[in-house]
Parts: sequence; C-alpha cells; structure tokens
Amino acid sequence: MTETLLKLTGVKQTFHQGETDLEVLRGIELELAGGEIVALTGPSGSGKSTLLQIAGLLEEAEAGDIVIGGRKANDLPEDARTLIRRGDLGFVYQYHHLLAEFSAAENIVIPQLIAGKSKSAARARAAELIAAMGLEARAGHRPARLSGGEQQRIAIARALANEPRILLADEPTGNLDPGTADDVFELLISLVRGAGLAALIATHNSTLAARMDRVLRLEDGMLVEG
Repeated sequence: MTETLLKLTGVKQTFHQGETDLEVLRGIELELAGGEIVALTGPSGSGKSTLLQIAGLLEEAEAGDIVIGGRKANDLPEDARTLIRRGDLGFVYQYHHLLAEFSAAENIVIPQLIAGKSKSAARARAAELIAAMGLEARAGHRPARLSGGEQQRIAIARALANEPRILLADEPTGNLDPGTADDVFELLISLVRGAGLAALIATHNSTLAARMDRVLRLEDGMLVEG
C-alpha cells in the first residue's frame, strides 16, 4: 500500500480584518500519497496559497493537524519544522525567486549546502538536475540571462535539490506562455513521477489540472473533488 506522505486534518484558518472575520479554510481534510499528483483549483482569493503555506509549515493554522511522513509537524519547535521544510518539502512558486547574483547551478547548490551537504555532493546533484532539465549549456548563466521557461526549470530543480518527499507548487506555470507552460509542466510531472513524490499543485489552468491524478477544488473554505 502506498504511504501517505501528507495528511491535513481539520485545518482551519481565519483572517481578521478590522471587525470582520474571514473564514478562508473551514476544516480541510486532505491525504496525499507517494507518487500521487493532485491539482488544487479554485477562484482567486479562495485560499489555495494559504492552504499550501500551511501544508508547507510556512504559516500556522488556527486549528487542525499537519502530518508529514507520519509525523505530526504543526506543534513541533521552529527548528524541527525548519529541518522538515529543508529535507521533506520542496516548493515551487509562480515567480522563480532565483538569487540574481548567482548562476543557475549555484542556485541549485546553495539550498543543499544549507541542508548540510558537501560542496562536491551539492555540485554533482545540481549537474544531474540541470541535465534532466536540458539546460547544461545554461548552467553558468545568471537568472537575468535565462528565459522565463528556463528560470522556472531551474526553480523546479532547486525545489528537488534536497530530494524532498513532497512537492508543493503554487501556479508553477502561471507566468509562462501556453507553449512554454506545457513544456515546463510535462518536465515537472515527469520528474515528480520518476522520484515517487507526492505533489500538490495549485493551478488555474483546467487543462493542466485534468492531466493530474486527482483534482480538488477549494470552495467556500472546503475541498471538494473535481
């Protein structure tokens, strides 16, 4: 039986705006298994990014539990949560957030060094991922010299650098033209499936969503199938 890598139970989040309380998440239940790619859809402002932030231990929920790899993570001390983010979780955003002063390869090496890998191991992993992205000729280029699609491929490589078990992606192709978005999406899916990761990918693109294993829609603070 495939292991459940991410489990959210009763997750609630309310934003307080003056005298108004806005319930963004109203008791989210979610299980994500290894090798499963799930689309997270819903209108703008429905709470998709908030849900991803909570699942990735980047934001604290008002209530509920976040279990990662069988371990309840939301009540852990911050240093333990940081270690989980570094080792078990990979993040991809709509904008690449690459470090402008470093090369493509260095952007993939740096998170590995932060996680404690040796320089030689980090460089070898970076070279492996860059090759998988088909960007060997661009490895020494800084982000400003890369196209939008190339920048996002490097961002995906960076997210996978520490061999996470779970990938959380927030509109990873949202800034790309349709053709480039399709190419980047295919590469992302291929790498995720090859590594057996669990992936939760927020997208407004219904065509891309339909190509994932499941589609979950966030409506009125609740998740519904389809």
